[in-house]
Amino acid sequence: MGLISDFKSFALKGNVMDLAVGVIIGAAFGKIVAAVVEDLLMPVIGMVAPSGKMFSDQFVVLKAGKDGDVYHSLDEAKKAGANIFAYGHFVQTVFDFLIIALCVFMMIKALEKMKRKSEAAAAAPAAPAPPTATETLLAEIRDELKKK
Repeated sequence: MGLISDFKSFALKGNVMDLAVGVIIGAAFGKIVAAVVEDLLMPVIGMVAPSGKMFSDQFVVLKAGKDGDVYHSLDEAKKAGANIFAYGHFVQTVFDFLIIALCVFMMIKALEKMKRKSEAAAAAPAAPAPPTATETLLAEIRDELKKK
């Protein structure tokens, strides 16, 4: 029974829950970035490429399969059993990584900037509180006594 209660107390700690939320959001963010790269960036890059194919479909045939050596798509080459060097998908994955890394870097920089601002605000001396009615009255009495 002790092992189960220990695990329960561990799993319900704030840090573990924060980590779980972070992993879930990170996975969703990764899918969004992959979609942006695959569906928006790579088609444009593929249009500029000499072959005009989607960039993820770029490949080099190392050894032809059973249906010959001319393949119009990556799927066609794979189905024919050709030995291929599919560099397009790798380059697309590198783009995904670089975009995610850039976004994480920018988020960390923004958080650091906000943290520095809050630390600077906390370190700045607070304005003195206005004098109370009693202090004001005593200051007036003092000033009157100095005049005499």
